[in-house]
Amino acid sequence: MTFLIIIIALALIFDYINGFHDAANSIATVVSTKVLTPTQAVIWAAVFNFVAYFIFKDHGVANTIAKTVKTDIVFGHQMMVVIFSGLIAAIFWNLLTWWFGIPSSSSHALVGAFSGAAVAYGGFEAVNSTVIYKTAAFILLAPVVGMIIAFIMSLWFIHSFRKGWMPKIIALIVFAGVALFLYKNMEFNPAKLKSQYDSYAMKVIFYGKNFKWILLCSILVIMASFTLFLNTLNANRANFWFKRLQLVSSAAFSIGHGGNDAQKVMGIIMAALIAYNPEIYSLDHMVTWVPLACYTAIALGTMSGGWKIVKTMGTRITKVTPFEGVAAETAGAITLFVTEALKIPVSTTHTITGSIIGVGATKRLSAVRWGVTVNLLWAWIITIPVSGLLAGLIYLIASRIL
Repeated sequence: MTFLIIIIALALIFDYINGFHDAANSIATVVSTKVLTPTQAVIWAAVFNFVAYFIFKDHGVANTIAKTVKTDIVFGHQMMVVIFSGLIAAIFWNLLTWWFGIPSSSSHALVGAFSGAAVAYGGFEAVNSTVIYKTAAFILLAPVVGMIIAFIMSLWFIHSFRKGWMPKIIALIVFAGVALFLYKNMEFNPAKLKSQYDSYAMKVIFYGKNFKWILLCSILVIMASFTLFLNTLNANRANFWFKRLQLVSSAAFSIGHGGNDAQKVMGIIMAALIAYNPEIYSLDHMVTWVPLACYTAIALGTMSGGWKIVKTMGTRITKVTPFEGVAAETAGAITLFVTEALKIPVSTTHTITGSIIGVGATKRLSAVRWGVTVNLLWAWIITIPVSGLLAGLIYLIASRIL
């Protein structure tokens, strides 16, 4: 029991470090555009990190992380030693990259370290290759998706300043697309709702289960409505409203950040609980206190800030204006919501970096400081193998002591 408590404590410490390491993801643009002061920004982001607790209820990413290591090969006490070694390695890598102001991925550090310790115990067959391949693929896909969405949104907003029918047509397409999505995919068909969710309690469950999609669709509707509003404003008034709208976009990204990253630690804790007593604990039933503890830890970490990384994300990649901040944060939020629904653990760091590059590229390619970007890319590439090797070494030592 003592060893289990130590592992849970380490997991929550990692979650806390993840919060202040990745705080820059949520607040860098809103601070660099001076919409909020640094103190206001971290409090704003932390609040919405915790709000994610009430939105993400399927815990798909947590289940994916928990299945990184095959439990038929690594189980019982050895699984707990593997998790312990992985957490120590991931914490060390997070603190090292934070110290040097490198926005590496906490998520990939955790996956790499967990996998590396398992490989040290049972070889490569001890690792679920499907999880590793998906995670590795999204090292490139997440920032590319964020970049493309941010690029499109930036062009969308730029066209909205111009008088004419194009902004109105785009807005109508978004409205129609959202309505069609809700009707077809969310079962927001009145007849189905009446027959399948006839009681008030069942309707509450239904809307709670699908709230993240309702929220995402609401953000798109707000953006489309704002597009029509922009068409009536001059540049100064538009900038004023973009600063207000950036509060919405940064809140949405913070929700996506909390929902994605807290779940990774939830998966680690559940893996430890199952290894400790598989007769009581199961991935099919998330222990009630685990999500609450993880969302609280990451929110507290975000409140601590990560100012070195804020500078890199907010100013060194490209200069960000309020309207570009809205585009980048909204694009990042959309990417995080979709990947969470697909149960894929992605890096919020990679996602927002790609989004910031996307808005910079709409001005001109030279507006992006590609030297900084290349350095970031190298940090992303080495995170999984380095944290994995480090965890393997720690496991070889820990397995002889514990």
